[in-house]
Amino acid sequence: MGRFDGVYVALVTPFTEDHEVDYKRLTELCEWLIQEGIDGLVPSGSLGEYATMTGEERAKVINTVIAAAKGRVPVVVGSAAPSTRQAVEWVQFSKDAGAAGVMALPPINYKPLENEVFAHYEALNTVGLPIIAYNNPHDYKIDLTPDILARLSKMENIVAVKEFTGDVRRIQDILAMSDLEVMVGVDDLAMEGALVGATGWISGVPNALPKEGVELFRLAREGNLKQAQALYRRLLPLFHFDASPQLVQSIKYMMELANFPVGPTRPPRLPLTEEYYADIKKAFDYAVGAASSR
Repeated sequence: MGRFDGVYVALVTPFTEDHEVDYKRLTELCEWLIQEGIDGLVPSGSLGEYATMTGEERAKVINTVIAAAKGRVPVVVGSAAPSTRQAVEWVQFSKDAGAAGVMALPPINYKPLENEVFAHYEALNTVGLPIIAYNNPHDYKIDLTPDILARLSKMENIVAVKEFTGDVRRIQDILAMSDLEVMVGVDDLAMEGALVGATGWISGVPNALPKEGVELFRLAREGNLKQAQALYRRLLPLFHFDASPQLVQSIKYMMELANFPVGPTRPPRLPLTEEYYADIKKAFDYAVGAASSR
């Protein structure tokens, strides 16, 4: 068993209609996801709209999720921040609050040099909390290649990577070149990732369909390809929305369709077009039809 096995949900942050954080609803969301069988919770990531929050709000979100989990599942906190010093402070805050680990991006504001990437992670490493390095070259300027990850893995507290390139071959290379656990970082690679050795999945759509996400990942890890594929093909049109820049609006709308509304997104994220929402609803109805027919 790895340290971060299974389906970890990258939590949305519920907001009231006037865009205040709805901490009560956040607690209810954590409780529902745990009851539905998810393996871990990840607050304060991009899906959680951390960048729109004040420091006080972000700290309260982290504390709320850890309190709601009550030790039943691990909480891994997104630690992204504009400076290394601020990121270190969030890792320290998470450690003091009782988090099981952090999900840590490299420097995010520009294309860093390799020595800057290593210095950044070395600073995070000194805090003493397990780190899941987050590789997302689509949204940020650096690609944590298998070579770089192999070197990062020599740091004591870097134990896993959230792999977001969308290239399933990367998973094999990382496993061959390092002792890192690999977590799938995008929903529409969940089945393939599990089949080739990923032991975790930091997921988006399972905010709305947790039970289906847990079942899919379990089937794929067990190598039960026939059943996994039948479920995955129904979920895949919905999963593709997780790979889009509009993933936050999309997943919050899916949660409305799943009868677990969590309010709007904060600007600059605005509501999407009626056509876009219609496409999500079509994919959602298709996915849920699979669940009820199995």
